[in-house]
Amino acid sequence: MKVKITVNGEVLNKHIPNDMMLLDFLRKYGIYSVKRGCDTSNCGLCTVWVEGSPVLSCSYPAARADGKNVTTLEGVQEEAQEFARFLVDEGAEQCGYCSPGLIMAVLAMGRELDHPTDEEVRQYLSGNLCRCTGYAGQMRAIRAWLDERAEKEVQACAM
Repeated sequence: MKVKITVNGEVLNKHIPNDMMLLDFLRKYGIYSVKRGCDTSNCGLCTVWVEGSPVLSCSYPAARADGKNVTTLEGVQEEAQEFARFLVDEGAEQCGYCSPGLIMAVLAMGRELDHPTDEEVRQYLSGNLCRCTGYAGQMRAIRAWLDERAEKEVQACAM
């Protein structure tokens, strides 16, 4: 089957097997931030955005993305680097294997939820697994990032 998928602003017209998952499509065409962790939609490592909403690409058929915009970590590098700085500052990056999926989920959450509570953050990110940490560092990093964003909003409104 032929698909036309826009990945990080680049249009890809490709012939694919009918059963190809979006994760495999992305990796085949050089998007290596998207990682395989479980193939059961349980770990969040493969999180990407389709039309701006987070999806687990290991269980999302590539054919379903036909005609759609897909964003990966490569497509949000500036925002990702900004948030990654908070992960590093809080010692939350450890091995880094889960970081791409976590960052994509956090950035999506930041766009979707206004001033989320810690409980809302936990619920939003409940499908993102990290095998190295107890999530305390990630939560500190997320809270610090959210607090800085809120402070920037207040400063922008005051101008």
